[in-house]
Amino acid sequence: MGIHHYFKSLSDLETLIRCPGRFKYHEHNVASHSFKVTKIAQFLGTVEEQNGKELDWKALYEKALNHDYAELFTGDIKTPVKYASGKLRELFSQVEDQMVNKFITTEFPPQFQEVYRERFKEGKDETLEGRILSVADKIDLLYESFGEIQKGNPEPLFIEIYQEALTTIVKYKDMDCVQYFLEYILPDMLSEKFIPHHELKERTQKLIRDAEE
Repeated sequence: MGIHHYFKSLSDLETLIRCPGRFKYHEHNVASHSFKVTKIAQFLGTVEEQNGKELDWKALYEKALNHDYAELFTGDIKTPVKYASGKLRELFSQVEDQMVNKFITTEFPPQFQEVYRERFKEGKDETLEGRILSVADKIDLLYESFGEIQKGNPEPLFIEIYQEALTTIVKYKDMDCVQYFLEYILPDMLSEKFIPHHELKERTQKLIRDAEE
């Protein structure tokens, strides 16, 4: 038993490739994803705060940094598979919770166990911080899939992931940070040169229109 095994496991997150089993021009791992989501969440939180929202920064950082730690035990599940049904997603969550709890009980000294059970639990909840995490996670996923589409990756999966990520982001359009993303950041993304430019731009605009109806 010891925190040593926890610290060692952090390096293992670098070996967990996201969206495994598909051709990609750029490999992404869970460790880098967690870092990027935290940085994106920081910006989104700043937008919310500047629009008068009261933010618990400690909670936001803890949620963002820890949100995918459980993938150390289950691996990365492709987004379209993971969200194929509510029941399937719930099953994945139950397995993750059980394995994380076992790890904490085995490796963490008793005085730290409850703290880390709280930190490693599902962070995407209805709090402002949980909602920001949900958006930040999908924005990074959007950028990962966009990067492959931009480079001409023929895998249709990346179009599916792009659409799923954007659809989820738009569901949070009542948030100031999402309005900022849709008004300023997404147009900049779509103005970059990529293949197929026209098709993806049309799909993006349609997804946003459908969500507003």
